[in-house]
Amino acid sequence: MLQIPPEEIDLQPIRAQGSGGQNVNKVSTAIHLRFDIRASSLPEAYKEKLLAYADQRISSEGVIVIKAQTHNSQEKNRADALERLRQLILDATKVQKKRKATRPTRSSQTRRLDSKKKHSQTKAGRGKVDY
Repeated sequence: MLQIPPEEIDLQPIRAQGSGGQNVNKVSTAIHLRFDIRASSLPEAYKEKLLAYADQRISSEGVIVIKAQTHNSQEKNRADALERLRQLILDATKVQKKRKATRPTRSSQTRRLDSKKKHSQTKAGRGKVDY
């Protein structure tokens, strides 16, 4: 299990966007999470995989930015942001299974060619008609 020290994660309460009651303008319930990959204590292999991972939440400077504002309480949004960070790290560092090269079966090749012939004949029949 991977442990990240709490001091490496920057959690800032902010006001949530969108519609709401009178409370929404004065209470900061949303959470803005920032996590600097390069300055973290993660293993080097994890850092490399995270920095190479294609995700819009990872900035070009190597900072993960997550905004959690789905819940009405700050504690739930904080837990949601931390869980999303954990899931992002797990997804980025997951080892992909090696693909085994296979060949198409003879029947699938025949089906494909028959489909192409039928489609070709259909399109050829759409030409101008000469009388």
